[in-house]
Amino acid sequence: MTTKEIAGKLADYCRKGEWAQAQHELYAEDVVSIEPYATDNFEKETRGLKNIIAKGEKFNGMVEEIHSLEVGEPVIAGDSFAFVLRMDVTMKGTGRMNMPELCVYTVKDGKVVSEQFFV
Repeated sequence: MTTKEIAGKLADYCRKGEWAQAQHELYAEDVVSIEPYATDNFEKETRGLKNIIAKGEKFNGMVEEIHSLEVGEPVIAGDSFAFVLRMDVTMKGTGRMNMPELCVYTVKDGKVVSEQFFV
C-alpha cells in the first residue's frame, strides 16, 4: 500500500472510532507511538503493536461518552502524513473535554512505523 492509501484508510478508520482495527491492519509490529507528554495514565512513548493496542483499550476504558469525532483530510509528504483529530468526550471521573490533536504518521514498507501526537 502507498502512503496515500494508508493515510486514507487510517483517516476512515479513525472517523468510525475503529482504532484497533486500523492498528491491526495498517501498523508494523515494531511501531512506536509518541504522546505530547507523559501523564499519570500513559507514558510519553509506547513501543510495539501489542502495547499500542493495549494503550488504546485503556484509553477507551476511560471514556464515558464520545459526543463528536472529527478527522481532517490527510496531508501527505513523502513517507509521512498528518491529519487533525478533534474529539469532544466525557472522561470517567474527569468530565467533558475537547481534545484536538495533530496526528503525524511515518510509513515504511507499506506499514505505519510511527505515530506522534501534538496538542
